[in-house]
Amino acid sequence: NPPLIGFFEGFRFQPTMDPPNRVPDGHFSVRIDTGGMFRNFGSRHGLLLTFHGTGNQLLVWDPFNVAQHRVAVPPGFDEKKHFISGAVYRAAGDIQHFQVVLVSAETDELQHRQVIARVYSSETGAWGDRISTPCSSKLPTNMGFSLSVLVGHSLYWLFVDISTGRVDGIVEFDLEMQILAVKPMPVDIAKEKQGKFQLMRAEGGGLGILFLLKFSAQLWKMETDSDGVASWVLGRTVELDKLLPLNLEEEENSEEEECSEEEDNEFPFPGIQGFAEYNNVVFLWTHIHNFTVQLESLQFKKVSRTHMLARYHPFESAYAAGTGIGGGHDGTKLLHNT
Repeated sequence: NPPLIGFFEGFRFQPTMDPPNRVPDGHFSVRIDTGGMFRNFGSRHGLLLTFHGTGNQLLVWDPFNVAQHRVAVPPGFDEKKHFISGAVYRAAGDIQHFQVVLVSAETDELQHRQVIARVYSSETGAWGDRISTPCSSKLPTNMGFSLSVLVGHSLYWLFVDISTGRVDGIVEFDLEMQILAVKPMPVDIAKEKQGKFQLMRAEGGGLGILFLLKFSAQLWKMETDSDGVASWVLGRTVELDKLLPLNLEEEENSEEEECSEEEDNEFPFPGIQGFAEYNNVVFLWTHIHNFTVQLESLQFKKVSRTHMLARYHPFESAYAAGTGIGGGHDGTKLLHNT
């Protein structure tokens, strides 16, 4: 697996590895030469995918080669009508080209609901055919999607009710078959808030879910029986308050790390801020520190503290220490378009 070398918070890159493997401060951070609304869709295979809502474009950043690829959002995907999400990836062994999967939802004249997707190829410079699958009328009209996770040969997103923040289901896009499917959440934890969930690779492979219940982390796995019927099974439970150093009294003398009393009372339990899919590392906000936790070994590490609503986009990629990449220590201004 590629190492976790850092994460993006917006367009600012924060390295996480220790010297001598640490990426120098300032590398990979981006200065944007255009204004408007931006939303990161996540990072994968050495690329960062960003949605530029003002320009109705997708921006694919390649920090290693100081390159920017601008891709127009195809017809039928309108952020003003339905929430858009997406994912970027490279086919195995292909370092020259990339593909983008864009997903959204739509409702036709008969009020039939469906999820839609299209795939862009940088090799052809074009979008593929529209792909769709019906979804339950019970799903919210104002439906959004979480950040994607790649498990096996499929991309997954959580359905989210934007008005309440509650999770209602899972979207799967099979990269090999080019088909969409809608999967249920575990009944015991359905309808909880988005910040408590993280799709992930389960222990032993397959789709899994990390669910936070106060200071416990439950690891769920989807299993298929001999009749081909899939169901969710609860595996391990990790007691985060016993694993992580969360003693507030020990931190009261640290002015830099201490939270306000209001923030402590309002957000007492850990929240998920990011997930590194290849390393199975979750980024957690707590009332004391931000941590990364490797879900198999349970090894944890403190990371720089930010507001609990911040979202991290982990960057997992091979990196040769000491190489002058990413535009130098003063950051990168991406100007190259395709």
